[in-house]
Amino acid sequence: MAKKSFSRRCLAVLGREFNSDKFFSRREKYQKTKNPLARAFYGSYCTRVQNRFCAGIPMTAQFDRSVMFPHGISGIYISVEAKIGSGTTIFQQVTIGSNSLPGTKRPGAPVIGKNVYIGAGAKIIGGITIGDNVRIGAGCTVFQDVPANSTVVAARSVILQDRGERDNTFYAVRSGEGFPS
Repeated sequence: MAKKSFSRRCLAVLGREFNSDKFFSRREKYQKTKNPLARAFYGSYCTRVQNRFCAGIPMTAQFDRSVMFPHGISGIYISVEAKIGSGTTIFQQVTIGSNSLPGTKRPGAPVIGKNVYIGAGAKIIGGITIGDNVRIGAGCTVFQDVPANSTVVAARSVILQDRGERDNTFYAVRSGEGFPS
């Protein structure tokens, strides 16, 4: 039998799809074990999975296995200090981030209640509290407290009509070159 290449072994370890049970069980084992070798193994596995899916879910972020990621962890970022309640559903491209800018009104990381639904592309920023059973619509930016049993939706889109035809051609700029004339 031929020996598998390194990239094949990585694909075999990571799989082609996101395996949330495997990822979160290894994340839990990382958090519970005192053995430095086991911590290195579990931490390495979780880091590889996150790199593959462009995610940032720190090992110290507080949430349990009942948090659901229906579309995997693709593009999800969760702040180190964030707290997420059980039964929460988080879709792709969500940011749950801290605000540490000087003079900010709400410094810190979000605290998210139980059974919260966070739609694709939502951004929850700062030291705010999201109550239990809240629904946050896709693409919303939340930077203030949300009471329990509420729904957060984005404002209606504003359409600005232009009088003339627009050129939306994309020009790639390489190092040392300027934009085309």
